Amino acid sequence: MKIKGFKGVRPKKELVEKVASPPYDVLGTEEARRMAAGNPYSFLHVIKPEIDLPENIDLYDEQVYRKGAENLEKFIKEGVLVQDPEEYLYIYRQIMGDHVQTGLVVAASCWDYIEDKIKKHELTREEKEEDRTKHILYTNANTGPVFLLYRNGKSEIKKIIQDYSENNVPEYDFSSDGVRHTFWVIREKDVLKALIDNFAKMDKLYIADGHHRAAAAARVAKLKRDENPSHTGEEEYNYFLAVVFPHDEMQILPYNRVVKDLGELTEEEFLNKIREKFEITDGQPAPEEKHRISMYLGGRWYCLTPKPGTYDPNDPVDSLDVAILQNNLLAPILGIENPRKDPRISFVGGIKGTDYLKELVDSGKFAVAFSMYPTSVEELLKVADQGKIMPPKSTWFEPKLKSGLVVHLLG
Repeated sequence: MKIKGFKGVRPKKELVEKVASPPYDVLGTEEARRMAAGNPYSFLHVIKPEIDLPENIDLYDEQVYRKGAENLEKFIKEGVLVQDPEEYLYIYRQIMGDHVQTGLVVAASCWDYIEDKIKKHELTREEKEEDRTKHILYTNANTGPVFLLYRNGKSEIKKIIQDYSENNVPEYDFSSDGVRHTFWVIREKDVLKALIDNFAKMDKLYIADGHHRAAAAARVAKLKRDENPSHTGEEEYNYFLAVVFPHDEMQILPYNRVVKDLGELTEEEFLNKIREKFEITDGQPAPEEKHRISMYLGGRWYCLTPKPGTYDPNDPVDSLDVAILQNNLLAPILGIENPRKDPRISFVGGIKGTDYLKELVDSGKFAVAFSMYPTSVEELLKVADQGKIMPPKSTWFEPKLKSGLVVHLLG
């Protein structure tokens, strides 16, 4: 796998806590407006630039992309963000409760993505890909990282990173929203070479989160290559911003589902239809093992256990709990054939907990909630290795990577 260092554009040390923001796709516009209010340094001004425009602005209006580019340029001009003088790699560690994950911030190859050496497990949507493509083209930068995984095996990468972080003072170290974020700059040529050489021995990486960012970066690389008669393959546009973590440090939380109504069915009719494919017993809010789905309906929790023969245990996609629920309940009983587009279903990240699911149903806004057992990292890798696609909203990675800690300029 081809990775390289890059001349990162980063916040001044004293401003990092004000600059660092959640990723663009976990906040709605109104939430972003509130979060950035009174903070002119928030990176949300770059990645959610509609917050600086009239409230009725179309999110895909050209003005939004222009504003993002203008705000990034302003941050650089005013010294809020400063570019490193040489190409470096960076270490990014997050600690959330007892969970620790340490990644390497790199410039990853767009061509490795195009040649399917960087494995996907999700489909992208055209309008979201187009949106991220325009954002990259207008800002001429990757402003948010793609979250990548490598199989932690014989590689020395984890040890090199651990040794470096133990023996060097971090550039940034702060806490936000219950997560500690620590960031080192690797300037030493021998350490940079050792890391790049170790990645060169790998034959694949995996996207954990950021499929649209990766797809958009690849689109931009092709566009810029076609426009450049002197293209060499080494230009910055051939690379995208990524943080690469060892697979065994990942924390995947469940991605739960809530549905607004039961169609024309009464609760009793609904339960009877479910019994055709599932065993139903008394349940608890969070399932304790795979192939158990907790359902909240009519003020009580049930446990749904799929009956043998209702899914293929040897198929890495068909045997996922989210696929079992979709294929045996959501589609045939509730008529939700396309969960990507059906307005009756909503998805709730596991970070919000099961009490939130109960509240949504008890409030009358939703009729039923499904609390899932989380998809495992091994399941994700198996699906990606076989070139298959998971159902939408199969994984919720936590903690999320902050945006604004480092930006990759394309030239």
